[in-house]
Amino acid sequence: MDFFQQQDKARKKTKLLVFYFACAVILIITMVYFVGLLVFKPLQMQHTYIQNLNNDELQQISFSLWNPRVFIGSTLITLAIVSIGSAFKINQLAGGGGTVAETLGGRLVNSNTADPNERKLLNVVEEMAIASGVPMPKVYVLDNERGINAFAAGHAPGDAAIGVTHGCVTLLSRDQLQGVIGHEFSHLLNGDMRLNIQLIGILFGILCIATIGRIFLYTRGGGNNRNNAGPIIGLGLIIIGAIGVFFGRLIQAAVSRQREFLADASSVQFTRNPLGLSGALQKIGRYSFGSRMESEHAPDACHMFFGNGVRDPLFTLMATHPPIEDRIHAIDSTWDGKFPPLPDDEKEIVKRAAFSDLKNTPSFLPPIFGLPGGLAGAAIIAGGENEPPMIKSHSVLPNVGNPTPLHLKYAGQLRDSLPEQIKLAAREPLDSAALIFALLLSADENQRAGQITEIGKRFSQSVSEKTAALFPDVSATAKNARLPIVNVALGALKQLTPADFQTFSQTLQWLIQSDGKIELFEFVVQKIVLRHLDSQFNGAQKNVIQFYSIKSLMPDCVVLLSALANAGSDASDEISKAFATGTPYLRAPDDAELNLLPPENCGVNEMDAALNRLAQAAPAIKKNLIEACGHTVGADGVIQEAEAELLRAISDTLDCPMPPFLAVQ
Repeated sequence: MDFFQQQDKARKKTKLLVFYFACAVILIITMVYFVGLLVFKPLQMQHTYIQNLNNDELQQISFSLWNPRVFIGSTLITLAIVSIGSAFKINQLAGGGGTVAETLGGRLVNSNTADPNERKLLNVVEEMAIASGVPMPKVYVLDNERGINAFAAGHAPGDAAIGVTHGCVTLLSRDQLQGVIGHEFSHLLNGDMRLNIQLIGILFGILCIATIGRIFLYTRGGGNNRNNAGPIIGLGLIIIGAIGVFFGRLIQAAVSRQREFLADASSVQFTRNPLGLSGALQKIGRYSFGSRMESEHAPDACHMFFGNGVRDPLFTLMATHPPIEDRIHAIDSTWDGKFPPLPDDEKEIVKRAAFSDLKNTPSFLPPIFGLPGGLAGAAIIAGGENEPPMIKSHSVLPNVGNPTPLHLKYAGQLRDSLPEQIKLAAREPLDSAALIFALLLSADENQRAGQITEIGKRFSQSVSEKTAALFPDVSATAKNARLPIVNVALGALKQLTPADFQTFSQTLQWLIQSDGKIELFEFVVQKIVLRHLDSQFNGAQKNVIQFYSIKSLMPDCVVLLSALANAGSDASDEISKAFATGTPYLRAPDDAELNLLPPENCGVNEMDAALNRLAQAAPAIKKNLIEACGHTVGADGVIQEAEAELLRAISDTLDCPMPPFLAVQ
């Protein structure tokens, strides 16, 4: 699966959504116009008739289907209602996936939860996040939902949330839950989440017509109720609103239905376990509650659920999900078409949540043909027997947004091999702050002691002590584990209080600058952490595409490639070779100026400005840029471990999640 192609498809679907929306609004305007004719024309005729009687004149009154004044009024009023309603809802959902989850009744799962089912869920999500290279999303459980369902919501990976129902987390085995979460991560990586939130906002605007209709229906006139047109207008608007709901459901189905097959296939490709996802779908098929959602807001979000969350529609054209049977057959050719019965007392099973020994649950991972040998580079602790992985530069691009079963297996190995103190710290908000600080402490003992003391003054003594305690384990951890640690810690850091976040961000910036220089890795860690947390504490960052041509971005591309070339070597000839190797992959216009910049012209401030602009580029431009970066750092034919992690960090700032690099022996 080509990540950048899927991003382009998602963008085109947004345009298609706008087209569907425009068609629906035009039809609604037309219906509002005819309601206006039916209401206001008789009133006008009655007024004219009375006036003519007073003048002792009786004139013939004609009825015309065209009335410019009514048409203009209907158009302006409808556009105002729909636009204001949509803007209000989209602004309400600006907080990202967490807002959507809470609207549906979700409860944020504490990162240090001791509940076995919630721990199982967090472990699965954590493995998926490490394997795919995205920051740990918020995880919610919908306690009041007995059906088996899940969703992914957010504007971008940085503000994403994964939500699962109580029935999902308690009834599914670990393998089945992994299949469902893999399905949701596919939506996250394919750019579907932002489209889903836009769709909720647009549909809300259409549904506002019916809401206003109910208000008019119960209005009362003044002294003469016979001239009160409110109830008539209200009844007409309710009918129009019902038609608007019909068109809204059609739009949901048109945007959503086929994506479910792709997400199912991607989940199987990711986990290499079709039986897990098939088993989850079979449980939905035989479970009395199925995937039904009880929340009153479920119809608004039914297009983003794992399974159909509302009643089956009368027409298949309005179905947001393919039939369960079709989805199972598409991924599991061995299924006999029968749903085996569940144990008798289903409700008691949901309450019991009886799952133990979650960590050691076996997973189905058949051999991966075409990949000889085993997983290399799996030693997490620095100084192990295995050599650091050597990555070929041409392997960079296929990795973006395209995790494999090897990455998932690696993620589990990495998490299990981390020191227990690091794993526990990544689950606590303040301890996670100390973990990030420990990753950035100086190697010089005297300077490190001063940094730890200052952290105590700037943040708190407990965080300072925890930072010092974590440093030995962190310093012994291999470089290829640093970014996964950062990404996992983000889940707990999102649970900081606003005041603690401000103190943390200020202390982080001071720590990076405390030695008088900013290394590239320090810069990208700061960029990743603050960018993703900023979406949590200051509203979701929605990078709107501003650049569809690389020509205006050439100065920014040159800054980035020059910085990477200078970081890889001190020899001028090697730097020039690296820059010259990468620039052709930008596929720049022939008249573009591609001149290597000296280090003083491509420092962290210049890189920061360049990355901010490049983040607003179209997917095709990002694709070329990342390929050029890969060939720049791999000018000698391979990418060293530190270079690989730097490349992953840059890719993350461009919202192009890159899984860990794995060398295959």
